[in-house]
Amino acid sequence: MAHIDDPETQRANLLFIKASMKEPLLARDLEQELARRWREHGDERALHQLVRSYTRLVVATASRFRNYGLPMGDLVQEGNVGLMQAAARFEPDREVRFSTYAAWWIRSAMQDYILRNWSIVRTGTTSAQKSLFFNLRRLRARIEGNPSSSGLSAEGRRQVAEALNVDEKEVETMEMRLAAADQSLNSPLADGGEDEWQDFLADERPSPEAVVIGMRDSRMRSRWLMEALGELSPRERTIIAERRLRDEGATLEELGRVLGVSKERVRQLENRAMVKLRASMMKRVGAAEDLLLEA
Repeated sequence: MAHIDDPETQRANLLFIKASMKEPLLARDLEQELARRWREHGDERALHQLVRSYTRLVVATASRFRNYGLPMGDLVQEGNVGLMQAAARFEPDREVRFSTYAAWWIRSAMQDYILRNWSIVRTGTTSAQKSLFFNLRRLRARIEGNPSSSGLSAEGRRQVAEALNVDEKEVETMEMRLAAADQSLNSPLADGGEDEWQDFLADERPSPEAVVIGMRDSRMRSRWLMEALGELSPRERTIIAERRLRDEGATLEELGRVLGVSKERVRQLENRAMVKLRASMMKRVGAAEDLLLEA
């Protein structure tokens, strides 16, 4: 749904557009001179003249994106930010016209704004999704021959995927995303009804009883493990602690240097300690499955 500005905003936008159209275009030599004065001497008057001369480029770019349902004035302001970024980064020695360079920055600033504000759900988080977001409607109209077509055929999705060098699944996902409008979970299911969409969302978190039982079982397993470790020799406890109870366990070679034995001896001691631990733990539980955490 397109955004409609209030009359005051429309007048302000119109005044800005008219002022932009009155700014004279710059010849290449003057453009280069202004850019050098700003870049080499920090001449703000040169910067302002350079930027004002290309605000018409901002307006023209904003008009291309006005069908995304966002305020024209906001698009223009975002484009002005991009124009200022272009002026700050422009290198006149590269012999490129400023308008060519600035066009990319202006378009990028507007596209980022659209992606941030078109929906409350973030859209276009990858380059493929961004390309699909801004090109899918145009390509669909060209392929299907009907701008109001309800959806692409399988062959149409394949053609779009090839044209934009993306996966067909991403085309299908973006097509569904563009066809669906944002909807509040507090919206009623039916006119005049009291039930809301959120009332039918399942809570997949564990119940309070399951949380309490899990905490109790975890404490019990920890106590069993500490008691079993206490039955090991100091060297065996060191090996288990360093090899099994750390996120990044020590290597056999590292422990061998610390304990003054070969890495093969460390492996033998670790295996023996694990056998002792299992036997000790089994004496404390009624069944082997009691040692396992539920998925």
